[in-house]
Amino acid sequence: MSTYIYGITAGSHPSLPDGIDGVGEPAQKVRIVKEGELAAVVSDAPEGLRPKRRDLLAHQNVLQEAGAGGTVLPMRFGSLAPDDETVANVLAERVDHYQERLRTLAGRVEYNVKATHNEEAVLHLVMAESPEIRAAAEANRRADGGSYDDRIKLGEMVAAAVQAREAEDSEVLRQNLEPVAEAVSPGPESTGWLANLSFLISGDDAARFLETVEQIRTSHPHLEVRVNGPLPPYSFVEPGPAEPVRAARE
Repeated sequence: MSTYIYGITAGSHPSLPDGIDGVGEPAQKVRIVKEGELAAVVSDAPEGLRPKRRDLLAHQNVLQEAGAGGTVLPMRFGSLAPDDETVANVLAERVDHYQERLRTLAGRVEYNVKATHNEEAVLHLVMAESPEIRAAAEANRRADGGSYDDRIKLGEMVAAAVQAREAEDSEVLRQNLEPVAEAVSPGPESTGWLANLSFLISGDDAARFLETVEQIRTSHPHLEVRVNGPLPPYSFVEPGPAEPVRAARE
């Protein structure tokens, strides 16, 4: 049976959660794999594991239990290795990297920020900012909507202006929030979001970070900004939380 990995921490961690319930139904018992100065929090990997609510919460609960007594490098849901021996080998091979990450991420959390446009508000904004778009829209209005080609041209002008505004607003978010953070990690691009950024925040700076988000919302009312956090620093276990799994399978 494969080994499911929740997180990596120091072998001297004072309160590793050995024996608590992990993912799966029935729940798999959590155990500790130690190698030198590092330890991995693992369990057996259930067959056919899917990101159901119960298992997502179980994964998060194990990380919370482990993190109660010290820094943990969180693995993303679904991180697997062939067996415990492979996990131990990866800990031994990458000991310097994981020890550096544990020192760097101590006392830090992650906030994920996603932003999109309020469609009506951004249309008003690009119209107000572009005399060309206003003139084309007015010409179409006077011509009872304009010809098919005129409507297509106007639509293309508006779409280009909105796209340019998306890039501009994404940069505004980053420029305003990056100075409050210790590191920034771009998330995967997906439709519907003009920005998807994760920020590494010291616990002492969390209030200032959230205040800055509120300032952006106030100064840019056409933006809809969503914040998820504080989270374990998933996005900052360089070169990536799933990397030990890929290395184990090679």
